Amino acid sequence: MSDSNTPASKVLDRVLVLEMVRVTEAAAIAASKLIGRGDEKAADHAAVEAMRKAFDELYMDGTVVIGEGERDEAPMLFIGEKVGGAPGRGPKIDIALDPLEGTTITAKAGPNSLAVLAAAEEGGLLNAPDVYMDKLAVGPGYPEGIIDLDKSPTENVRAVAAAKGVKPEEIIVCVLDRPRHEELIAELRSIGCGVVLIGDGDVAGVIATTDEDTTIDMYMGSGGAPEGVLAAAALRCVGGQFNGRLLFRNDDERARARKWGIEDLNKVYKLEDLAKGDCIFAATGVTSGSLLQGVKRLKGGRMTTESVVMRASSGTVRWIKGEHRI
Repeated sequence: MSDSNTPASKVLDRVLVLEMVRVTEAAAIAASKLIGRGDEKAADHAAVEAMRKAFDELYMDGTVVIGEGERDEAPMLFIGEKVGGAPGRGPKIDIALDPLEGTTITAKAGPNSLAVLAAAEEGGLLNAPDVYMDKLAVGPGYPEGIIDLDKSPTENVRAVAAAKGVKPEEIIVCVLDRPRHEELIAELRSIGCGVVLIGDGDVAGVIATTDEDTTIDMYMGSGGAPEGVLAAAALRCVGGQFNGRLLFRNDDERARARKWGIEDLNKVYKLEDLAKGDCIFAATGVTSGSLLQGVKRLKGGRMTTESVVMRASSGTVRWIKGEHRI
């Protein structure tokens, strides 16, 4: 972790950590109006517009390094977009964001959708292309290098079980419920593992490994690379280990990676390859799940939100419940 007196920390000190929660709160509240309405695009659009407006109230010179896509794909919060209310004057901050992590979840009123962002000093977050990433994560308290993406799922489970002092059958692994994971799920169950399947939202799935109350020990499987960076930022703040390798389906995706400065296409990224130095992670629940309660609309135009904000340099985790009057 960075010392609180490093230049990186001083950069982030000028952007109040709690102000980042206001940004995710705004996005979550906007998206919550579309919960269960079956319209993914409308929910995502509402979150994007609200998040961008909230960013513009912060004193910073921010750059989106992970966003909704490239400029020709996203009208707002695209990769490379400048955000913040002090361009050219405020501290230079890199931003990774997902205004609505779990658009399908929100449209169907399922659990675990979040508004999420990570912030770091300029150059602190990997500018990951919008491709898939093979991911492997474990919570804090294990020897460094306990997980290895070059080893099989069985070998990784056995290593974690041995370090935890339990049998492999007592390890629980979180996996996205996708056809591409059928072989992974079958292998895990063949050694007796419990497998928690989630429909979407793998940022929450990775973070769940850090919370004993979830009973989830490990996260495995492929999902979006941008979400991998967001999850890594959270793990940098609270502990844990992460391995990630970019997955490419075609030459166009390989070219996209090279465009963003990725030269070693087979590299296994560790935690600090994805999020280094001091960093902030903030999330607000849109729908209720294992990490956070969702937005609740009460009588009299009142709403409640639940958020978490973490900081790497201090190791601080704050759980924030807000009441909002519209």
